[in-house]
Amino acid sequence: MPEGRVLVTGAGGYVGRHVVTALLDLGYLVTATVRPGSRADVDSRADVVAIDLLDPATDVTTIAEQAPDAVVHLAWQDGFKHNAPSHMLMLSRHVELLEALTAWGVPRISVLGTMHEIGYWEGAITADTPTNPTSLYGIAKDALRRASFVSLADRTSLRWLRCYYILGDDRNNNSIFTRILEAVDAGKETFPFTTGKNRYDFIDVSDLGRQIAVAAVQDEVSGIINCASGEPKSLAQAVESFIADRNLPITLEYGAFPDRPYDSPGVWGDATEILGLMDRA
Repeated sequence: MPEGRVLVTGAGGYVGRHVVTALLDLGYLVTATVRPGSRADVDSRADVVAIDLLDPATDVTTIAEQAPDAVVHLAWQDGFKHNAPSHMLMLSRHVELLEALTAWGVPRISVLGTMHEIGYWEGAITADTPTNPTSLYGIAKDALRRASFVSLADRTSLRWLRCYYILGDDRNNNSIFTRILEAVDAGKETFPFTTGKNRYDFIDVSDLGRQIAVAAVQDEVSGIINCASGEPKSLAQAVESFIADRNLPITLEYGAFPDRPYDSPGVWGDATEILGLMDRA
């Protein structure tokens, strides 16, 4: 793996803080960008820069005297609100930022993708799985991916890091695990649930951070890389384990909500490539 400096955008976000720490642990110098006024708790070993990279007036070359050896672009507004108008309204800003980073001469650019680009799918998702997103979040990410490979891939080593169901650091996300913690805080003894039979690809955010870090700095693979466990697990199994591991005084009320017809009975990432990279890291 190359040595040098890595620029991480969105470094104060749910995933970003873990990516920064993982890169630092690998021995890289990290410039971590956060929004102006951010109170995010970013690893103190990083060089933290408060800057709005999505402001069209921002000149990315002012961040450092020379282009970093790699960029991990994680910054994204309203990531937990899948139909927020901002996803489409901000899309051109992301295109402009990636173009500016490429023009600066960054040799490796990694962008965080999402399984929501795919839409409904049953089985393993590979780099060749067709996309048919059904939310504004998925549509915007899919459009950014397509545009980036058309306009940038001949000038930089472009990696699209597609992530799946993330858990861990659960006070800082907006998942079912967060809602269970909030229910416990409120003194509730039961939590309304579906049948929990649907199977998904769950990964702890710290493990995801390490996968993203390794994928971003290696030179073996470019293109779409699934950052995932590769092992489907039922929602019931994941939630029951979450409750048991934390000894939470709450039980699931199975069948309180119907299973949603648009949820796949089983979907996960083909993690063959990322697990191989991790083994060789």
